[in-house]
Amino acid sequence: MSNHPWIATLKEKRVIAVIRATDIELGYKMALAVASGGVQLIEITWNSAGAAQLISQLRTELPDCTIGTGTLLNISHVKEAIITGSQFLFTPHVDAQMIQLAVKMGVPMIPGALTPTEIITAWVSGAPCVKVFPVQAMGGASYIKSLQGPLGNIPLIPTGGVTMENAREFIQAGAIALGMSSQLFPAAKVASGNWDAISQQAKNLMQKMQG
Repeated sequence: MSNHPWIATLKEKRVIAVIRATDIELGYKMALAVASGGVQLIEITWNSAGAAQLISQLRTELPDCTIGTGTLLNISHVKEAIITGSQFLFTPHVDAQMIQLAVKMGVPMIPGALTPTEIITAWVSGAPCVKVFPVQAMGGASYIKSLQGPLGNIPLIPTGGVTMENAREFIQAGAIALGMSSQLFPAAKVASGNWDAISQQAKNLMQKMQG
């Protein structure tokens, strides 16, 4: 397994909150809610409203958190995200050029992959770890467990199917960390602005992850 500093951060923090917001103020409130619940890895998707501004603002206001971005689709996105100050980068796919640019710039990039071939391609291209997305399409935690035999040296972050109920199961199956979006931010609670409930849910999740 990689000795990249990012891997140690993932092992400690375990949960990445993925925020996709159509309004910058809404994205800001979502980030503050999960941060107050103890989630310290926050991804603002690049297609969120005012993503660059929000990432910069959160880096200033949440110094204990690591703020990154995701849904990067090309080289230009990578360059812009790094200039913005993103501390980690996610893509939904494997692109060797994007990975190698991030490596050159010293920012961890986590490409999205699904099959063993895609996961290995991302790894040999220089990615310190790989996002397995959408993991529910392949059977959830059981798929992560089945990958440990041949690919156990590659740190995996399942997303797209991780819930409050099965989160711990993914870690037990061998995942190094988890990406969570809608499960951390139930639509009804976001719409009503029930940030205390979202914060409490995040706190409950983090306690479960340490158990």
